[in-house]
Amino acid sequence: MTATAVLDKPGASVPRNWPDDILDIFKEFGVRQVPYVPDGGHARLIERVHQEPEMRGIALTSEEEGIAVAAGAWLGGERAALLMQSSGVGNCINMLSLIKVCKFPLLMLVTMRGEWGEFNPWQVPMGSTTAAALGLMDVQVQRADRPDEVADVVRHAATMAYGGGSAMAVLLSQRLVGAKVFTK
Repeated sequence: MTATAVLDKPGASVPRNWPDDILDIFKEFGVRQVPYVPDGGHARLIERVHQEPEMRGIALTSEEEGIAVAAGAWLGGERAALLMQSSGVGNCINMLSLIKVCKFPLLMLVTMRGEWGEFNPWQVPMGSTTAAALGLMDVQVQRADRPDEVADVVRHAATMAYGGGSAMAVLLSQRLVGAKVFTK
């Protein structure tokens, strides 16, 4: 079985320009380190990060490692942006205390699962509580549901993180990313 992305109609394709918009914003804000747990929703962005000579894509074994990478980047004078799926947010809750107590800026881009057309019931509990869980750790949450709003939402979140020192998460909806199905 292999995973594939689908939208509302068979044969529909996911607009792929929004990952390029995010990469442009990373460049605009001087993001140099991009820790991530491999994820189909971020696949194009991760690929593009690895092609950029000024950026370093850092594959993680678990999402909470990305919080430490982002803190270390800041202490070393660089900016990081953490990529993960909503199911990984639960893994970060304890580590987010580092950001909360030390007041490091943080930008997270979270592809959502457990919503639009989700086939896997194990994704629903964390997907339905991602924003609330982040909010409990004083991470401000913004959301993008359409390709045409991704750049604006990510840019404003980056401004708040890097300019204002806030912990920010942008939730990239499952409708935007595409619901996954398994085929034989």
